[in-house]
Amino acid sequence: MSTHAQSIGHAGLAHDEAGYPAHAPSLGAGNALAPAERRAITRQIALALAAGGLLLLSLAWRFVPSPNPVLASVLAGLASLLVAGPVFVNAWHSLRAPSLHGVTDRLIALAMLAAWATGDMTTAALLPIVMTFGHALEERSVLGSQEAIRALARLAATRARRIRTDGSIEDVAAEMLARGDLLEVPAGARIPADGIVKSGRSAVDNSPITGESLPLEVSADTPVYAGAMNLDGALRIEVTQVGEQSTLGRIVELLEHAERVKPPITEALERYMAGYLALVLLVAALVWFMSADASAMLAVIVAACPCALVLAAPATAIAGIALGARHGLLLRNAAFLDRVAGLDSLVIDKTGTLTYGELRVVDVALQPGADEARVLALAAKLCAGSAHPVSRAVQRHARERGYLPADQDAVRELRGRGVIADTPNGRAVLGRETLLREHAQALPPLPQAHDGPLAGLVLDGRLLAWFMFADTLRPEAAATLTELRTLGFTHQTLLTGDRESVARAVADEVGIDSVIAGALPQDKLAFVEQELAAGRHPLVVGDGVNDVLAIKAGATSVVIGGRGVDIAVASADVVLLGDDLRRLTACVRLGRRCRRTAAVNAAIGVAWTAAVIAIAALGLLSAVWIAVLHNLGTFIVLANAGRLLRVAEPGFVQEPSPPPVSTQDGKLPQSGF
Repeated sequence: MSTHAQSIGHAGLAHDEAGYPAHAPSLGAGNALAPAERRAITRQIALALAAGGLLLLSLAWRFVPSPNPVLASVLAGLASLLVAGPVFVNAWHSLRAPSLHGVTDRLIALAMLAAWATGDMTTAALLPIVMTFGHALEERSVLGSQEAIRALARLAATRARRIRTDGSIEDVAAEMLARGDLLEVPAGARIPADGIVKSGRSAVDNSPITGESLPLEVSADTPVYAGAMNLDGALRIEVTQVGEQSTLGRIVELLEHAERVKPPITEALERYMAGYLALVLLVAALVWFMSADASAMLAVIVAACPCALVLAAPATAIAGIALGARHGLLLRNAAFLDRVAGLDSLVIDKTGTLTYGELRVVDVALQPGADEARVLALAAKLCAGSAHPVSRAVQRHARERGYLPADQDAVRELRGRGVIADTPNGRAVLGRETLLREHAQALPPLPQAHDGPLAGLVLDGRLLAWFMFADTLRPEAAATLTELRTLGFTHQTLLTGDRESVARAVADEVGIDSVIAGALPQDKLAFVEQELAAGRHPLVVGDGVNDVLAIKAGATSVVIGGRGVDIAVASADVVLLGDDLRRLTACVRLGRRCRRTAAVNAAIGVAWTAAVIAIAALGLLSAVWIAVLHNLGTFIVLANAGRLLRVAEPGFVQEPSPPPVSTQDGKLPQSGF
C-alpha cells in the first residue's frame, strides 16, 4: 500500500482547550509528514519503473533467436528484487502495527514468496509493479485530499502589516503574529489571522472559509477570518486567533485528521482482521490442492487484498469533511457522519443560538412633543464613546437609520447606570430609571407592556423617549426548526437559562412545545442525560460556556461558531461557521448523505472483493489481471466518494449576522445600564 494509505488511523486530533501559544506556528505544520510521504511514493514509483524496464527486457529476450532462458529468468528475478524491498518493509511494519492496510501488504508479500517458490519470476515482479502504480494513482484520485489541504493552506497570508505602538507599520512574517496585535490589511490583500475589525469599511470575500457566496460588508466590531480576501477598502484588525488556532488553520487540521481517522466500520473490520487473513490462506491452499494450479493460488491471494473495502469509509469521510468545510460546516470528527442517521430529537439553546445573543432596540417610545430625528441623533452622540451593550444597541439602531454622532461633547459614563453629557441645550442623560430620577423634573411611569431591559433619554430635565431592548429572534430560526421536524427531529426542546416568559415567547414563535427555562449548566446536563436514558438520540445545539456540559453529553452536538466561545467550539462535533441556522439542516443532510455513500462503498468493496476472489479461484484470470481488477474496484469506491465533492451549495443565500457583543459569560445582561 502507499505510505499515505498506511497513515490512516494512526493519530488523533489535538484540541486547544488548555490555551493558546504566545505565537502561532505556521499554518499547515500538522502536515509535516507530507513531504516524507511524497518522497517515499516517488521512490516506490522509481523502483517500479526500473523493475518494469528489466521485466520488458526479460520478455523481449524471449523473442531473440536462440534465446537463453536463464538470462530472461535472471532479468525477471532482478526486477522482482527491485520492488521487493518496499513490499516486505510494509509487510514487516504491518506485523508491528496491525491494520486493515497491513492485510494487503502481507498478502502481496506472501504472493511474491509463492511466485518465487514456484519459479514464476515474471508474476513475482508484475504483482508489486501493478499494485505500486495503482496506489500511486489513488494518491492523485478524484478526491485529491492532499492537494485540497495544500490549496487551503495557501490561502493563508505569509506576511502581515503590523502596527507598532508608536503608529508605525512593520512588515512581519504571519507566524510571528500574536493575539492582540493590531494589523493593517489593504484592499486586495488576504487577511492573515482571525480578528475583529477596529476601523475601516470594506467588502470581504469569505467564500473559501464560511461558504458565503456573496462578499460580506464589514465595519467596526465585525469578525473576520484568516484566508478571507479584503476586496475594496483598508481595514485595521485586532488579532484574536492565529496560525493553527485560526478558523482556516482548524479547517486544514480537520482535513488532515480526516485522512488519519478510523471510522467505526474500519474499527469493526479490524477486529476480524486475523481471521480474515487465515481464511484467505485456507481458500488459497484449497484452490492449490484441488487444481494444482499455482497461478490460481496466487490470484486468490491477490484478489483477497481488501483495498476497496478499507478505503470505503475513510474516502467518504474525507470527501464529507471537505464538502462540509466548503459549505461553512466544520466536522471535527468522522463519528458525526456515522451517528447522524440515528438522531431523532433536538435540544437547542436560546440566547446566541435561536436569537442573536445581543441587545437590540425593539421600540422607541417617544414622549409628546419629542422629535425622533433629534432623539436618535442625541442618543447616538451620548453612546458613541461607550462599549456597554445598551450603548452599542443604541448606536446600531441610530446608524441603521442614518444618524451618526457628529461633534463629540464630553461624555461621562456612570458604570452600571448610564451616560451623561453637558450640551448647549442642557444636560443630557441616557440610562436606567434610578439615574433618570436624579435629573428629570417629573419622570412618567415606565412602559408596562415591555418585559425586558429599557433606558430613558432625558434632556434638560425633560424625558424625551424610552428605549426598549430585547434579544431578537434570528429570521431563519422558525423555518429551520420546521425543516428539522420534516427531517425526523419531531421531539424538540428549548433548553435555556433565561426567564420562563421570555423562553415561552421564543418557543411559540419557532413552534417548540417543550420548554425548560432557568436551567443552570448542571440542569442542562441532567436533561440531556434524561433524554439519553429515555432511549432518544438528541442533537444538542448551543454556543456558550453554560452549554458545554450538555454539548459533551449529547449523542452528537453542534455549536454556533460565529459567537460560540472557545471551550464550546472545542467540545462540539460540528462547528457552524457564521451564524445562519439554516446550516443546521444542511449539516444533517450532509451527514445522512455521507452515511449512505459509505454504506454503498462498503457494499461495493465487499461484493467486488468476493467476485474477484471467485474469478481467481476458478482460474479464469492470472494473478496480474486479478491485480488490475483489484485496483479497478478501488477506483470505483474512490469515484463514488468523490461524487460528494460535486454537491452544490445548499439552496440559501447567507445573510450577514450583526457583530457579536462580547460579554464575560457569553450571555446577555438582564437589565439596562
